[in-house]
Amino acid sequence: MEQREFTSRLSPLAAALALLWLPMHIIGLPWLLARVGGIADLDELNFLTYAIGAVYLLIVGFTFLRREFDTLLDHPGRIFFQIVGCYGAMLLMNMAVGGLLSAFVDPTENPNNEAVMELVSASYGKMSAAAIFLAPIVEEMLFRAAIFGTLRHKNRVLAYVVTILLFALYHVWGYALDDPMSWLYLLQYVPAAYLLCRCYESCDCLWGSIGFHMLTNFVSLQLLRLTEELL
Repeated sequence: MEQREFTSRLSPLAAALALLWLPMHIIGLPWLLARVGGIADLDELNFLTYAIGAVYLLIVGFTFLRREFDTLLDHPGRIFFQIVGCYGAMLLMNMAVGGLLSAFVDPTENPNNEAVMELVSASYGKMSAAAIFLAPIVEEMLFRAAIFGTLRHKNRVLAYVVTILLFALYHVWGYALDDPMSWLYLLQYVPAAYLLCRCYESCDCLWGSIGFHMLTNFVSLQLLRLTEELL
C-alpha cells in the first residue's frame, strides 16, 4: 500500500522551543520545584511538572495544535480506527516482549510501573490527571511532534529509531543508573514507542497519537489500580 503523505509539522521555532523544554522537563523543572519550591511529595512534584509542561507546550504549539485539530475534525473515523488498531497491535507486541523478557527479569517488576503504583496510592486524582491528560500532551509534543516530526521530514528510518530509543530511555534511565538490569525494561517501551510514532504518521495528526497515548495510559492506570487492590 502506498505510504500516505506526511504533512504534519511544527514550525522550526516551535520545534526548537519544544526541544529546549525536554531537559527542563526531565531534570530542570523537577529540581527547581523540589529545591526552590520546597515540594517534597512525589505525587505533587509529578503533577506540577506535567501541568507546567503542558501549559508551556500548548502555548508554544498552539498554532500547530489548532491546525492538527482541523485534521482531526476532517477525518475522525480514520483517526479513531488508527488508534484502535494501534492499541490492539500494542497488546500483541507487549505479550511477545513480555515473553522474551521473562527469560531474564520479571516483566511485572518494571521499576517505572512500581513508582507509578506508589504515586497512585498517594494521590489517585493527581496521578490520573497527570497520566491520562497531561502526560500525553507533553510527551507527544516532545517526542512525536518535535523529535519524530522534525526528523521524519528528513529521514523516516532515523526518525523512528531516534524517537523509539529516546522514549524508552526516558522511562527507565533514572532506575537503570542504580540497577543495570533495569536497562532490559527498555524493551517494554519499544512497542508503545513504535506504535505512537506509527499512529502519528498514519493519522498525519498529532491528536491521533495523543488520543492513543491517553487510551493507553487510562487502561494501564486502571490495571495498576486493580492490581494494587488485589495485592
